[in-house]
Amino acid sequence: MTFEETYLNDNILDALYDMHFEEMTPIQEQCIPKILDGQDLIGVAQTGTGKTAAYLLPILSMLDDGGYPKDAVNCIVMSPTRELAQQIDQAMQGFGYYLDGISSVAVYGGNDGNRFDVETKGLRMGADVIIATPGRLLSHIRMGHVDMSRLSFFVLDEADRMLDMGFSDDILQIAKMLPKGHQTIMFSATMPDKIQQLARTLLDHPAEVKIAVSKPAEKIQQSAYVCYEPQKLGIVRQLFKAGELHRVIIFSGKKEKVKDITRELKHMKINCASMHSDLSQAERDDVMYRFKAGQVDVLVATDIVARGIDIDDILMVINYDVPHDAEDYVHRIGRTARAQRDGIAITFVSEADMRYFADIERFLEKDILKNPLPEGLGEGPEYRPNAPRKNSRGRGGKPRNGKGNKQKTGAQQQKDNGKKRKQKSKGNKGGGEKSAAN
Repeated sequence: MTFEETYLNDNILDALYDMHFEEMTPIQEQCIPKILDGQDLIGVAQTGTGKTAAYLLPILSMLDDGGYPKDAVNCIVMSPTRELAQQIDQAMQGFGYYLDGISSVAVYGGNDGNRFDVETKGLRMGADVIIATPGRLLSHIRMGHVDMSRLSFFVLDEADRMLDMGFSDDILQIAKMLPKGHQTIMFSATMPDKIQQLARTLLDHPAEVKIAVSKPAEKIQQSAYVCYEPQKLGIVRQLFKAGELHRVIIFSGKKEKVKDITRELKHMKINCASMHSDLSQAERDDVMYRFKAGQVDVLVATDIVARGIDIDDILMVINYDVPHDAEDYVHRIGRTARAQRDGIAITFVSEADMRYFADIERFLEKDILKNPLPEGLGEGPEYRPNAPRKNSRGRGGKPRNGKGNKQKTGAQQQKDNGKKRKQKSKGNKGGGEKSAAN
């Protein structure tokens, strides 16, 4: 089923046309009509099935059609992590490209005070759609920055993960503030008892949609290099020396990184171009025309803009950084091995991204081959699937102090703990504790 066959409005369809979105995924095909009909809905779908579009597209279409207050928050999308909130926000920008009257703001924790001030300003200016983590949204609500009295849509994305992370009370607290008659949409990868109980509490006679897991094509030869950040360009240089230069896409999650990679590749005399959201539509069209025509060998692109890449003869996809969501990984590497062709997908895994890569391996239910680093680049870090997601690297991607991860002796640990207690005691004089919003 195509998007044209739905009741999505023309502005949404124009954006999808620009992004070369034509056929709906099964989750989109089943959810979009039900949401457009105003039903509460619970969707059970794994990452990689297109669930973000399944709820964003109908909601944005209805908001753009009108009939909703212009001076109120009309939709809240809840996310368990700031990474997912950022991805939803990026998707919002792409799908809402032609929606002049629809505004959005993403609010999530783990940032400094400047970020909180920016969020506050955006909320006070008025936003139709708020994309938020539970703790951070509650902080803004308590400070009077958010009025949900006229809300029409309440979305819970990755609800099972939110409950696993301990956000159940926060979600219920937020739900109690919502007006009667709003539409609630919930997505979860699984349906344990606690999710069924939450659904019974929040949803009114919901429609249920369950979708099987989708996996990448078997024809894609997947592998990875476990490396420090400065070693990545050296790996690219060696890959291209080996002759795999033509019809390559290099993905990165941030547009500034895309610009940096493109600049470095040009210094290597590699015929490349970049695709990111700072380009105008005319510039994007020109880049795509030149890449399709073979005038550009390597395309460096972000995730959302790159969804418009629909080319059958891509030989290699390089993930310059690890996507923080398996959905993006599946989408990225799916650009190759099309039209009965084989393809290669290579991912660079730095220390900070090991846990994300391990999540992808669990989703795929397979261990991805780890390649040895090319000669002359030195040794990379040891692959640790349970490494913390937080970036704890020093400059240059190497362990601080050059001491690696050596275990401290019991005496050293006792001494360090004593220092920490003294510092904490000093720090608590004259000031209360700070709490981090999620």
